[in-house]
Amino acid sequence: MAQVLDTPKAGGPVSDPITPAGRVARRKALLHWIAVHSLGVAAALFFVLPFVFLLLTSLMSDQQALTRDLWPHPFEWSNYKDVFNTPGFLTWWKNTLLYAGLGTVLTVVSSLPVAYALAKFRFRGRHLSLMLVISMMMLPPQVVVIPMYLFWAKQLDMSGTLWPLIIPMAFGDAFSIFLLRQFLLTIPNEYLDAAKVDGCGEFRTLLRVVIPMAKPGIAAVALFQFFYAWNDYFGPQIYASENPGAWTLSYGLESFKGAHHTDWNLTMAATVLVMAPVIVVFFFAQKAFVEGVTLTGVKG
Repeated sequence: MAQVLDTPKAGGPVSDPITPAGRVARRKALLHWIAVHSLGVAAALFFVLPFVFLLLTSLMSDQQALTRDLWPHPFEWSNYKDVFNTPGFLTWWKNTLLYAGLGTVLTVVSSLPVAYALAKFRFRGRHLSLMLVISMMMLPPQVVVIPMYLFWAKQLDMSGTLWPLIIPMAFGDAFSIFLLRQFLLTIPNEYLDAAKVDGCGEFRTLLRVVIPMAKPGIAAVALFQFFYAWNDYFGPQIYASENPGAWTLSYGLESFKGAHHTDWNLTMAATVLVMAPVIVVFFFAQKAFVEGVTLTGVKG
C-alpha cells in the first residue's frame, strides 16, 4: 500500500524545521558571540577607565580630588588654565616639540637611505651590515650612557641642552632602519627597474618611486620615534636636568608633581595635557601606523 506523504498546500510557504542539532549549533554560536564580545568590552573598559578617572579628577576641586566622589561638581575647567600659568610649562612644551619633531624628521631622513640600500642593493657585506644593525637594537642605551655623556658634556660642552639627544638622530636609528628595510622588501623590484629604464638614478628612484610607495612604513617609523621622544624621561634627565630651561614635558611633569604634591587635580590636568597630543596624533594616523607595522613582516 502506497505511503501517503504530507505535502504543503499550494501557494503556502515551505517549512524548514530546525533539527535538535541545529538548535544546539545556534546556541553554541550565540554563546560564543556573547563570550567574545564580553571579553572585548571588558578589555576596552580595562584600558579606558583609567583615562576616564584621570580626566574626571583633572576637573575636580582640590578638596574633591581622590575622594569617594567620582563625578566633579562643579567642573573646574580653570585647572587647565592654572597648569598653563605654571612657570616653565610652556617652555617644556616648546622643548618637547623641538625634541620630538626635529628628532623624528632627522631619524626618518637618515634611516630611509640606509634601509633602501640594505633592502635593494646587492653588495659584499650586506648581510654583515644587517647583522650589525640588528645587534645595535639589542644594545641597551644604558650601556653607552657614560662614554656618551663624557663626549657630549665634557668634550663638546653641550650639557644642559637637548642637542646631545637630537644630533645623534641625524645618523640613523637601528630600529627605524630595520623596520623600513622590512617594509621596502615588499616593494617589487620591477617598479625600480622601470624607473631606472626611464633614466632615474638611485636618488631619484628613491624620491619618485620608493618614498611614495613606502608612506605607511615611513609613517609607522615616524610615529614610533615621535612617541619615544615625546615620552623620553631618561635622556632629558641625563643631559638637561641642570638647566630648567631645557626640560621636556616628561621630565618637567615630575618636578610639577613635586611642587603640587597635594594638588592632585592640577597634577592630573598636567598629565592630560601631556598625553593629549600623543593620543590625537595616533588617532589620526592609526590607519597608516597599523598598515606600516603589518606589512613589515610580509617578506623577510
